[in-house]
Amino acid sequence: MRLRQAHRAHKSHTARAAHTPGAVEQSPPWALLSYLLRYPGAEVAAASGELAREVASLPDGPAKPPLERFIASRHNSPTDLAAHYVDTFDLRRRASLDLTYYAHGDTRERGMAMLRLKKLYRAAGLPMYSAELPDHLTVMLAFAAVAEPGRGEALLAEHRPAIELLRLSLHDLESPYAHVLDAVAACLPELTTRDRSEVERLAREGPPEEAVGLEPYGPPEAMPTGARA
Repeated sequence: MRLRQAHRAHKSHTARAAHTPGAVEQSPPWALLSYLLRYPGAEVAAASGELAREVASLPDGPAKPPLERFIASRHNSPTDLAAHYVDTFDLRRRASLDLTYYAHGDTRERGMAMLRLKKLYRAAGLPMYSAELPDHLTVMLAFAAVAEPGRGEALLAEHRPAIELLRLSLHDLESPYAHVLDAVAACLPELTTRDRSEVERLAREGPPEEAVGLEPYGPPEAMPTGARA
């Protein structure tokens, strides 16, 4: 969705949260986070000024400083930004934005996990029309922006180990997108002991295999996921 549409949805979500007993006054900027993790095509490039203003207007909190660092890093040409995005997320399995891949790899279990996500979006009355798969982090963040309070947060928390592994991988790669993942993590509960154990297991074992015949995460191999518009 376009940035303005995403933020209208986010503001509507925030308004609903404010009228929910026990809800916090300010919900996390899920729509903005989703948009910042999108492929930096022409539409995203054209919104660079608006994105900077949206980040600057965020209330003080743990998510704001990393997003300010990310915006400050966006000084390359649109072509270079697009190339970096593809190299980071599309050509490296260890930095995939498709979160169920970390636990399930390219197996039937992953297919079932994505079917469950589609049913979840549909049951919430919020079918997600996206070129990305339902387990793509941008889709989950967009869902969190427009779902009833707590639903999106619960879904993201469920995939917390994958999000943390992606965050660590982006830091290892020294990618500016690590700042966006820092902000996502700052909006979620702290990692539990069980989460940390799962992160260590996923990092050690890599995703399961079912016919791909590829080694886990190291060293990263090229794995094109399709052409970009």
